[in-house]
Amino acid sequence: MSELRQLVRLSSILVLTMLLSRQSNADVGTGGHYDPPYTPTACFGYDPLQFPSSFLFAAAGEGIWDNGAACGRQYWVRCISADRPKTCNPAQLVQVRIVDRALSAVSRSSSDRATIVLSKTAFEAIANPSASSVNVEFVQV
Repeated sequence: MSELRQLVRLSSILVLTMLLSRQSNADVGTGGHYDPPYTPTACFGYDPLQFPSSFLFAAAGEGIWDNGAACGRQYWVRCISADRPKTCNPAQLVQVRIVDRALSAVSRSSSDRATIVLSKTAFEAIANPSASSVNVEFVQV
């Protein structure tokens, strides 16, 4: 069974790499991060089930908020550049679920006007957590 999981994971990574390659339809924007408390959210209020057990979630900036239609959407996100060298971990992708609107989130974003504001856990997976913002490439799953 573990070999099957490894094969599925490898296949998923290959597909995602293809999706996020330069020939893809991925979007580019800025990514910030925010810390707890995360509730209530604009999408799901105080429901604790809104947060994936992996803590990989995000708040939508105005560019992707889409009058609330972004709630529940999932995106693959990767860091592509930053002001300081070696901030990004470009080989790392995270899949996040939109649970909030960045503009009205209880916790403030590390970066005003970010396209997507990642949970602390998600941001740390793709970039150095000391950075306040990074340039990201993202695609809706």
